[in-house]
Amino acid sequence: MVNNEGQSSDICVLGGGPAGYVAAIRAAQLGAKVSLIEHREVGGTCLNRGCIPTKALLKTSEVLNLLSKSKEFGIAATVSSIDARVLQSRKDRVVKSLRMGVEHLLSKNGIDVLKGKGRIESSKRVIVNTEDGEVAVNCNRLIITTGSEPLIPNIQGIKLAGVLTSDEALELTEIPESITIIGAGAIGMEFATLYHSLGSKVTVIEVKDTIIPNEDKEITAELLKIMKRQGIKFQLGSKVKGISESPNGFETRVYVDGKEVSLITEKILVAVGRKLGGVSPDISALGVEVTKGSIVVNERMETNVPGVYAAGDVIGGSLLAHLAFAEGRVAAENALGIKSRLNYTAVPSCVYTNPEVAAVGLSEDQAKEKGIAVKVGRFDFRNNGRALCHGEREGFVKVITEEGTGVILGARILGPHASELITEITLAVSLGVKAEVLADMIHPHPALAEAVMEACGDAIGRAIHK
Repeated sequence: MVNNEGQSSDICVLGGGPAGYVAAIRAAQLGAKVSLIEHREVGGTCLNRGCIPTKALLKTSEVLNLLSKSKEFGIAATVSSIDARVLQSRKDRVVKSLRMGVEHLLSKNGIDVLKGKGRIESSKRVIVNTEDGEVAVNCNRLIITTGSEPLIPNIQGIKLAGVLTSDEALELTEIPESITIIGAGAIGMEFATLYHSLGSKVTVIEVKDTIIPNEDKEITAELLKIMKRQGIKFQLGSKVKGISESPNGFETRVYVDGKEVSLITEKILVAVGRKLGGVSPDISALGVEVTKGSIVVNERMETNVPGVYAAGDVIGGSLLAHLAFAEGRVAAENALGIKSRLNYTAVPSCVYTNPEVAAVGLSEDQAKEKGIAVKVGRFDFRNNGRALCHGEREGFVKVITEEGTGVILGARILGPHASELITEITLAVSLGVKAEVLADMIHPHPALAEAVMEACGDAIGRAIHK
């Protein structure tokens, strides 16, 4: 039975992931009474089953990589064993700490958090199925932030017990001797990095002929060479026909160059990406416009239904937590009368492989497709003093500028701490800065960021150390 009195709010946010909890906090900061509905843990996939736990585990990968090069630094260090349970325990502590932090922020801002499944009755009313029964939430504005979930392709045997998604792969307490990873996108490449460093024999299968298919071709070609040298095997341009159990684990049948090849490994991880998880029947019944599974919004995150907004993965595009943060903020601000919008030309993306990949703005090919004449600046980390001190010389910075004006249109980085270095260029793209500004800006020495400075200098014909 529904508690019809329920509660009344200025803003009701359906979904407590990155877009949802940021929308709720921002709305509360603006003085709104806010209800947040989430049937799992606040923080969503990113905090609990994605970005944070994978990076916590990848830190172990980083430590192991450094230990493997210890002789180079005059230290005779060996790894006698890896305790997967300790890895899991550390990962869980990191996740719990951050989740408790989010819960504290929601409480501090006076947000009513309802744990349960929300069902939309109208643009101003949501019914929440909680442990204590159904509760009605009446609101003036509704923000939908229902996220995404792992994509499971239609492959024979894909649902066999023991075939993993990223969710299950994060919970393994034993390191598999061998693993096949289906999908060479960001998720697949990060897990390939992790499992290889832990000692698993890793084979990656990808239907396209490259890894991280949407990334700059020069970057992916170089990363592929590096990962092959590390010992990771790849079957590119290959289609999985089916999966079956075998005495030694699982058999994956793959079409390669028109021929069928069988791979037998202890585990299989399906990492082909994510699908939008939020367009439920009640959302469709509300009359919200949906295209290709995503909710359609304008630049203010408004749907076609008055008073209803959406943000995060549910609106499609790049499924990135930091973009969801920003979209949640913009949705809340517009729902409360503040005209706000995002600059989608300056959204960074990162892949936490070894070495890392980071990107922002237009790639060289994207700029050319738009008919923009470009000049490209490049600087290799092997010529950077700090990179050599770290023993991390692989990779490069690639800056794309508009010919004639010198304005920075985008950049691609393959190398150490690329996910940190991309922020400087993201600011430049956001502000429409010219390459000469970063080339002339005094950077600390020695620093990895000098590679950004030198790449910008190269784009305008005056790199010093190239």
